[in-house]
Amino acid sequence: MEAPDFWDNAEESQKKMKELSSLKSDMETYRSLKSQMEDMETMIEMGYEENDPALIPEIQEMLDQFIQDFDNIRIKTLLSGEYDTENAIVKLNAGAGGTEACDWCGMLYRMYTRWAERKGFSIEVLDYLDGDEAGVKSVTFQVDGENAYGYLKSEKGVHRLVRISPFNAAGKRQTSFVSCDVMPDIEKDLDVEINDDDIRIDTYRSSGAGGQHINKTSSAIRITHFPTGIVVQCQNERSQHQNKDKAMQMLKAKLFMLKQEEAEAKLSGIRGEVTDIGWGHQIRSYVLQPYTMVKDLRTNEETGNVNAVLDGAIDPFINAYLKWKALNVNAVS
Repeated sequence: MEAPDFWDNAEESQKKMKELSSLKSDMETYRSLKSQMEDMETMIEMGYEENDPALIPEIQEMLDQFIQDFDNIRIKTLLSGEYDTENAIVKLNAGAGGTEACDWCGMLYRMYTRWAERKGFSIEVLDYLDGDEAGVKSVTFQVDGENAYGYLKSEKGVHRLVRISPFNAAGKRQTSFVSCDVMPDIEKDLDVEINDDDIRIDTYRSSGAGGQHINKTSSAIRITHFPTGIVVQCQNERSQHQNKDKAMQMLKAKLFMLKQEEAEAKLSGIRGEVTDIGWGHQIRSYVLQPYTMVKDLRTNEETGNVNAVLDGAIDPFINAYLKWKALNVNAVS
């Protein structure tokens, strides 16, 4: 009888340690901002006293860094959702466009991997399916890090790429689509009922990037939920039983979040952001030809530095989304 209390206390202790670590990090950021401000004031005074315009570029650089650091800590105050602090599970699916779309899916997977590396987050591949000729048909991966879901929830939707296809001999411009689904990795037992008659559980042989059991046993699990059409897959755990448990956890989390989204949409009288994963519902466009631009169609945040974005520099889009979301929530309420 003591075991449940022990594990509950251990989980609560781990949660408190995580919160304490986050608070310490925030305090360090605050001290750094204060120090940066004092350094800038000193440099400005020196510039006036010595009448030295050569100091202006250095002061501008310091100011840019200060604004960036200040914006980052301010954004954290917008991560107030119930599951924002949780790890995130991201699923990318190549859509219309064949080989081109699969290549685009691989590019997005790399983008999120690079973003996670910059944040100091870790990534674990849960399911991976190679494209027929190139790229990735679909990939599901878990991102572990502080506020991972809070940040990555901004990426849920359809991502559109426009470029001259490297797979087209005629060199024609082509449009490709990839859907991105994001949900929190909710480890606690959710109050979600799943009728056995509503699901089908299939086993299959693991393939693609993954763990040591890849291509050895039929331990991968796919669960299809008939009422919603939701499909979850896991192949990277050590056994079929563990893959089934993880897939069921993912399904419960997906159904739970879907129910919450429907309730919020009904309450506010508006349609959810991406209730239908359709290729006409893109949230962001990445244009490589005839000009270069990445533009978020919800927030109007944009940049011409496409290469930086595809290398993981997506924080401006995430930050713009969090601000936009907060404004919309306040407007509705």
